[in-house]
Amino acid sequence: MSDTHTREWVEIPDGEVSDAVIAALERGGVEYLFFTSGSEIGFFQEAIAKAKAQGRNKVPRLITVTHEHASLNAALGYAAVSGKVAATAAHVDVGTQHYGGAVHTAWHSGLPVLITAGAPPTSHPGTIRGARDGGGHIWMQQSYDQHGIVRQYTKWDHRLECQDNPGLIVSRALQVAQTEPKGPVYISFPREVALMKCLDGRFPTADQLGIARPASPDPGGINELAKRLVRARNPIIVTGRSGRNPRTVPALVQLCELLGIPVVDGLPRAYLCFPMTHPLYLGSASLKDADVVLVLEADVPWMPGPAAPPENAYVAVVDVDAAKARIPTFEFTADLRLTADALTTIGALEAAVRPLMTGGDRSRFVERGALWRDHTEKMRASRERVVKALADKNPIDPRFLHHEIGRTLGDGCIIFDETITRDPLCDHLRCDRPGSYFYLPASAGGWSPGAAFGAKLAAPERDVVSITGDGFYMLAAANAALWSAAHYRAPFMSIIYQNRSYSTGVLRVESVFPGGYAAQGGYDGGYFDPPIDFAKEAEAAGAYGENVREPAEIAPAISRGLSHIRAGRPAVISVWLPRLLQKD
Repeated sequence: MSDTHTREWVEIPDGEVSDAVIAALERGGVEYLFFTSGSEIGFFQEAIAKAKAQGRNKVPRLITVTHEHASLNAALGYAAVSGKVAATAAHVDVGTQHYGGAVHTAWHSGLPVLITAGAPPTSHPGTIRGARDGGGHIWMQQSYDQHGIVRQYTKWDHRLECQDNPGLIVSRALQVAQTEPKGPVYISFPREVALMKCLDGRFPTADQLGIARPASPDPGGINELAKRLVRARNPIIVTGRSGRNPRTVPALVQLCELLGIPVVDGLPRAYLCFPMTHPLYLGSASLKDADVVLVLEADVPWMPGPAAPPENAYVAVVDVDAAKARIPTFEFTADLRLTADALTTIGALEAAVRPLMTGGDRSRFVERGALWRDHTEKMRASRERVVKALADKNPIDPRFLHHEIGRTLGDGCIIFDETITRDPLCDHLRCDRPGSYFYLPASAGGWSPGAAFGAKLAAPERDVVSITGDGFYMLAAANAALWSAAHYRAPFMSIIYQNRSYSTGVLRVESVFPGGYAAQGGYDGGYFDPPIDFAKEAEAAGAYGENVREPAEIAPAISRGLSHIRAGRPAVISVWLPRLLQKD
C-alpha cells in the first residue's frame, strides 16, 4: 500500500493577485473576513464576489464591521471558540491604527489571526492600474513604515510586493499564525499590487507548507516532575491559558482527581482551564503553603508578596513559550521549565505518576482531595451567606450582581468576562463546559462585545454573553459590534456594570496617594457621571436595551435579554451600581 502524499499546488490560471489571495485564504481554512471598508481594499469585495459567482462556496464570508477595534476583537472571539484562524481587513495606516488596543490583545491571546490592511498606491498617476488618483489624502496615507504600527505585537509581517507569489505569502502567514506559540501576523496590500496579474498562479496551501506540531515534553523533566508530585505534601496547579485547547480540561480533571491536587487561577485567567463548580477548583487562592507548584500556561502565575509560594517550593512551568519571551522583564523563577504542549504534558504526567503510586499514596491522595472538597464547600457556603445579606441593598452591590448572573446564566452560555471588580465574577459563575468561559487575555479594555459577536458566528447554537464594566464598554466601539450582530443575525447579550467610575482613576489613585489632593478634590478624572444611557444606545443600533436599578430585577432582566438574543436580536442589560469611593 502506497504511503505517498500528493503535494500538487493550487493553480489560479490567468488570475489577478487578489484572486490568489482569496484562494489562499479559502484553501487555508479561513471562513470569515472581518472587514472595515477602505478605497484600496475593495479588491477583497470583488475577488470574493467573483469566486462565489464561479461556484466556489468555501470562500471566506465577508463580514462588515463598522470599526476596526471591534473587527479584530471579533476575529479573536471567533478564533477562541472555533479553534480556527480568522482574518481581518482595514484601510491603510489609519485603519491599522484603529485596530488599536485589540492588537495588544491579539498578541497576548495565543490565538491565530491574520491581520491585513491596504497600503496606499505610490505609482505616479496614470502610469499603472491602481496608481495614485483622487484626492490628496492618498499622498498623506503613505508612511515610512506602516508595519511599524503593529510590528511589536505580531509574530511575522510582510508588505506584498509585485515580485511576490501572493498565494504563497498568504499561506506562509497562515502557517506562522497557527504554529505555537500561536498569534497574530500582518500583511499589507499596496493597491497597485493587488490589482496586478499574477506572475505565478501556482502556490502551496498553508497545510502543504506544514503547520508545526507543538513540542512534546522532555521525558527527563516529566519523570522528575512526576516524582515531585507523588511525594508532595501540598501540591497546587496554577492555570492561565491551558484551556485554549478545550481537550486539556477533562485531562486535567482526571490528573487532579487522581492526585487530589487543587487548581488555582493565574493572571489573567484567560480561558476556562478547570470546571468552576468542581470541588478542586479554588479560583483565586494563596500559594504560601504549597511545596510543589505546577504552572500550566500562566503568564503571571502569582502576585509577588505574601501569597506567593515559599522560597523552598519546587516550581515547574509548562508552556509553549516557557521562557515568556514576549515579556521583556520577567522575574518569576522556576526549578523546571518545559517548552511543551499542555495536553501532551498532562497525559505524560498521568502515565508517569501511576507506576510510582503505592497503596499508601492512593489513600493519601483521596484524603487530600476530601479535605479540599470540604474547604471549597465551606468557602462557597460562606460566600452564599454574604451574598444573601446583600439582596436588598440599593444601589446594587457588585457581589449580588455577580451572584445573580451566575445563578441565571448557569452553564449554558459562552461568557466573555472583562470585569475588574475586587471580588472576581468567576467565583460566582457556574461554567463547567470546556470553551464556555473567556477572560480578557491582556490589558486592552473593550474586548468583550466584539469578541462575543465573533464567538456567536463560531457557535450559532449557543447563547453568548459579554460581561463588562461601563469604562471598558465605552472603549469597545460596542455600537459597531451590536450593528454587526443585528445585521448578520448573530446576537449576543452584554451585561454592563454601571458604576460611572474608572477603577484606575479612583481606586488606584487612592492606593498610591491615600487621602491626597486628588481624593480631597473628588478624584477629578475618575468619574463619568452622569453616564451614557447604554440601553438607548443599544436601541439605536438595533438591539434590545434595558437599565436595571432594583436588585430584584436583575434576574428577570437577564432572562428577558436571553429571550431577545434567542429570537435573533442583540441585547444590552445595564445594571446601576454605586460609584467607587463616593456616594451617589
